[in-house]
Amino acid sequence: MRETTQKNIQEAADHFDLGGKTVSVQINHSGHINDTAIVTAEKDGFRRRYILQRINTDVFSRPDELMENIVRVTSFLKKKIRSAGGDPERETLTVVPARDGAPFYRDGEGSCWRAYLYLENTVCYDRPDLPERFGQSGAIFGRFQRMLSDYPAETLYETIADFHNTKVRYQNFLSAVSEDCMRRAGEVEREIRFLEDRRDYTRILQETSMPLRVLHNDTKLSNVLFDQKTGKPLCVIDLDTIMPGYVITDFGDAIRFGASTSAEDERDLTKVHFDRNLYGLFRDSFLQEAGHALTDEEVRMLPDGAKLITYEQALRFLTDYLVGDVYYHTERTGQNLDRARTQIRLLEEMERML
Repeated sequence: MRETTQKNIQEAADHFDLGGKTVSVQINHSGHINDTAIVTAEKDGFRRRYILQRINTDVFSRPDELMENIVRVTSFLKKKIRSAGGDPERETLTVVPARDGAPFYRDGEGSCWRAYLYLENTVCYDRPDLPERFGQSGAIFGRFQRMLSDYPAETLYETIADFHNTKVRYQNFLSAVSEDCMRRAGEVEREIRFLEDRRDYTRILQETSMPLRVLHNDTKLSNVLFDQKTGKPLCVIDLDTIMPGYVITDFGDAIRFGASTSAEDERDLTKVHFDRNLYGLFRDSFLQEAGHALTDEEVRMLPDGAKLITYEQALRFLTDYLVGDVYYHTERTGQNLDRARTQIRLLEEMERML
């Protein structure tokens, strides 16, 4: 994609009805996938801020389907929130249409842009400042599941093919080992053997009778906005990977990332542990909100979801290391290998403790 500049952001902003004239543009450099800016518009002395994003079409090649998923799900959520007496403009994302009524704008160079209302007086956390914060994220992701429990998940588009198809991930891993294009397989024989010995994880979602549900597919703490005044979780954000799937993978992804005691790329494995207390805080809050909407099998399979997604992520990190670090951004040699090893360490402890 071309470089994101103040000029092309301004040009894109002019194609959305922001309720006034654009008076400032602030580029946000924290995103990993899409290019993001905060745009302020003013009319008659009243200012309002918006999130303007350029969709990464290298990752999301069908932006029309991506945005249709988001519009349909957020519209559904707004009705549920409104009927419950909540604030639909603060408790879910609001898509601002382009001037032609479409949910995104495609510029002359083919870049696709979208706009959301900016949620004022909110904060998000990369890591919990308190253990209870992780539990709070469990509550809002459980609420997300409960509110969408009667949404026809099968009608959503699959925006990334085989996203949680562990069998396909495993086959990609085997191909990477066999081809060994970077001549790295010899140094990771233990890791390869560990993952091969646990190939039974690839069958969990192949043999399930769990119902399809609307999944977020990136249930990190950083994808929850908290109200600055009350400290309570307010809104689930980053809806790009909304797709049909099985609830245990959303649960498992949150646990894989949030119940670890270390950074995802920690080199010192003595610092890497599975925190069962954090697991319990998230699980209990998640079930308190979503429990009655889930089947007995889904509740029983939640621990398996944590192990499955940790296994799958280890496969993905090690595969990327073997093929030359082509998918995940790296800042140093061996970073993907370190990521794979932290997942293996977590899985070892999960298998003993869950």
